[in-house]
Amino acid sequence: MGTTSGGADEKWWLRKPMEASGILRVEGARPRIWRPPAAWILSLLGLAVFLGIGSAAHHRSVDARLGILMAEDAGAPFQIKRIREELAEQEMDKKALSRELDARLAYARSQKAHEFYLVLDTTRRRFAFKYGDRVVRDGCFDIGAPQTIRDGGAAWTFTPVTGAFSVQKKLEEPDWPAPAWVFAMNRETPPRPLPVVPGGLGRYVLVFSGTYVIHTPPPPESPLKTAKPGSFMISEDDLAAIWKRIGPGTRLYIF
Repeated sequence: MGTTSGGADEKWWLRKPMEASGILRVEGARPRIWRPPAAWILSLLGLAVFLGIGSAAHHRSVDARLGILMAEDAGAPFQIKRIREELAEQEMDKKALSRELDARLAYARSQKAHEFYLVLDTTRRRFAFKYGDRVVRDGCFDIGAPQTIRDGGAAWTFTPVTGAFSVQKKLEEPDWPAPAWVFAMNRETPPRPLPVVPGGLGRYVLVFSGTYVIHTPPPPESPLKTAKPGSFMISEDDLAAIWKRIGPGTRLYIF
């Protein structure tokens, strides 16, 4: 008996294959996974290698320079291990690292000399006035925050100071021409003309590098109320106690 096309009794081997629906195609499709280009991967690997090499070189540089000190005096009371650990942890460029090490090495050598010198430890904010390896006076100090002060189109930048220096000037109650930046720092309009304040930086002032100084607390009438930016402020009692022993040429080590 014959059958009609498409009927229920149509032989299965004569039927046309079924087409998959759109839904089945979507469900069966694999999600596309984003992969970064090979060049990106190589760049990241290169950066990691570069940073690793840089860190190793930094440690080797510290060790090499400190090796000089160790060779000169293996028993130097300068806490070589602590210096290495501190410098190895600090992020410094080559110039900053060189200044820091030079200051510390020069300081270590001064401990063997028969002379007075001043040391400022900015990490601990402690100073020591020493003669050879003997501490004559020590105490704390404040650091004027390094910063850039802006006023309209004008800008004044005070950077952190480290290194080995010599005192250039020793001043007692000097007149201070108050600069425009001190009023800008206080968010005040600078007067015209700018005033000259007697003893505006404090009773005692040591100039050691350009406009950077060590000074005692300013008087109440001074527009400067704390440590000069980038500079250092020691109490009047502490600086008075060592004032007679300091003069132009006195060595100063800041680290």
